[in-house]
Amino acid sequence: MTKVHSLVSIATADASCSSYMTPKREALTVWMKSLVMQGNGCTVFDQNGQIVYRIDNYEKKGSRKVFLMDLRGKVLFTIIQRKLRVLGRWEGYKCDEQDVKDGKLWFRVKRGCPIFKRKSSCQVSVHCDKGQHTFNIESVAGKSEFRIVERTGGLIAEGKRKQSSSGVYLGDDVLTLFVEPEVDQSLVVALVAVYGSMHRRM
Repeated sequence: MTKVHSLVSIATADASCSSYMTPKREALTVWMKSLVMQGNGCTVFDQNGQIVYRIDNYEKKGSRKVFLMDLRGKVLFTIIQRKLRVLGRWEGYKCDEQDVKDGKLWFRVKRGCPIFKRKSSCQVSVHCDKGQHTFNIESVAGKSEFRIVERTGGLIAEGKRKQSSSGVYLGDDVLTLFVEPEVDQSLVVALVAVYGSMHRRM
C-alpha cells in the first residue's frame, strides 16, 4: 500500500501572524479523512509521516463548526460557517469553542459567485496583528485542486493531487500542500479546511 505522507519537506508559518514558520518553500500532505473511526475531518502529515494538524468532526459531514488542532489536541482555530442563503461565509477564531464570543476573529472567507467568473473563487480577509490582508482561494482542475493567491497574483500556497514515487496519482482526497516561504502554515491549513467544508469533504 502506498504511504500517504509527504516525501518532501514540511512548511510552517508566518512570523507576523503565528509562531509557525520556515524560510523556504515547504510541502505537507493533506488527507481529507479523519483518523477517528466514523469521524469526518482531515489529517495533515509532515515529511516523516508524522501528524502535525488534524480536524476530527464527530458530527455529520457539512458541520457548521470545526476545530483545527495540533497533534496534541490543542485547538488552533475554531472555524464557523455563518448561514447565508446563497454564497456562504466562514469565520476563523484563534481560540476554542468556549471562547469564541470573546475570541479574536483571525480570518473571514466569503464565497464568490461563479455565475460572473470563469472559475470558482472565494475572498479571504485576514486580521492578524500587523493589519488586514486580503487574498483569494481559486479552484484549479475542478474542485480537487486549488491555489491561494494574493490580490496581485502572487502565490501563497497551492494544493495538488498527490503522486506516489512512481508517478501514480492517489485519490482526489489526498493532496500535496505547497506553502511559500514566510507564510503562516496553520492559517493555510485552516483555509484548506474551509475549502473542504465548501465542497462537503468534511
